Amino acid sequence: MRATISALLFLGLAVAPAVAAADDPETLRRELEKMRQQFESAQREYSKAVEAVSERLQRLEARSATVSTTPLTAQAPPAQPPTGQAPPPSQPSLMDLARPRPPFSLAERGGRGQLLFDIGVVGDFIANITQDNIDKANAGTFAGRENRFFPREIELMLFGQIDPYARGEVRIEAAEEFEDGERDLHLGLAEAHLTLLTLPLDTQLKMGKMRNRFGLLNQSHREGLPQPDQPNVLTRFLGEEGLVESGVELTWLAPLPFYLEALLGLFNGDNEDAFGRGSLKDPLVTGRLRTFFELGNFGAIQIGASGATGETAELRRQTFAAYDVKYKLTPEGWRHPLLTLASEGIWSIRDAEVEEETGVEERTLRRFGWYVYGEVQPWRRWAGGLRYDYTQLLEAPGREWAIEPYLTFWASDFLRFRLAYKHTARKHRESFSANDASARIADEIFFQATFFLGAHTPHPF
Repeated sequence: MRATISALLFLGLAVAPAVAAADDPETLRRELEKMRQQFESAQREYSKAVEAVSERLQRLEARSATVSTTPLTAQAPPAQPPTGQAPPPSQPSLMDLARPRPPFSLAERGGRGQLLFDIGVVGDFIANITQDNIDKANAGTFAGRENRFFPREIELMLFGQIDPYARGEVRIEAAEEFEDGERDLHLGLAEAHLTLLTLPLDTQLKMGKMRNRFGLLNQSHREGLPQPDQPNVLTRFLGEEGLVESGVELTWLAPLPFYLEALLGLFNGDNEDAFGRGSLKDPLVTGRLRTFFELGNFGAIQIGASGATGETAELRRQTFAAYDVKYKLTPEGWRHPLLTLASEGIWSIRDAEVEEETGVEERTLRRFGWYVYGEVQPWRRWAGGLRYDYTQLLEAPGREWAIEPYLTFWASDFLRFRLAYKHTARKHRESFSANDASARIADEIFFQATFFLGAHTPHPF
């Protein structure tokens, strides 16, 4: 545009002397006609230039609006925010649906070869040292892997936004397991699910194979546990792998002045320790209520209540009811909590056959187990804690308690080491005896090494 105006000024200055010097009217008329044609041509070029710049500006504004505003208005808050209630998501308009959006707009900008999801690897290794009788009876915390150094969990994670309205996650896992009296390295699909983020009424739907959000720690992967092993009540009631089921989970954020999340799940019920029916004709149904309160300078607290009911492989009813509470104190300016306190308890009501002197009788077994732990982290790289366990056995008679002090060292944000000692005392030795060895009292030392490569999903509060 500036070049066109300069050309007009130069043209006027060039022809002005000639016009002034010419005395012939016909010459002046030809010169005037020539100047008029040149001016109209310059005006057309100027109009074209203005239109081209305006069109380019509109394209830039539209692209900027697509990249910056569309994800913010369409994406819902996470299913488990670490703090108070997130603002409700807005419903996308028809124009929003028509525009290119992540990851498609990112692909257009980034060019070929750009990944549209995150990739991460987690390696979690355990060394377990215990007495010979515990080893012989296969009755340690990691049954069948006593006095061994083994990979408890090696995970390949693929996760990311499918589009502004859905998120996907796939986890492939390898681990050393003990089944049918033999150790074997198992490789399989640990999780694969998608989450619809922006459903009406502030709801989200998660579907696929997933770790159920039952209680406090079942949803945590093995590397995300606060100690090298999981609490005894989870192992006795839900099995070593916990509740990992295929089905759907619907979550809803209540429109209240404080944070309240409600969850309803419907699953196959494949867990052999607790359920085992494995059919949607008689599905495993789970529910959970979770609330969260900021306490200002006094930290934050999360309180939850969970339930699960389904049928066992013997077509008998199994029902769980659970509570959980977790408190964290993070001083102002700290990147990590100074103090963490947590507890979880599970009640079990189970229909089962019990052998009596008079024969086999149908009975309803009521069991209870709980744990509590505290952790102090006065320095960024060092933390120490103590956990206490008490639990009854799900079907067999007897109970056990355990105490476990532990120490954690973070070499970096991606490399962690733990050392723990665990003392377990059991009332009945019959359930923990094999190969002419008794395991009523167990003393174990754990060493855990965990590393993270690439991206890693954040752990819940």
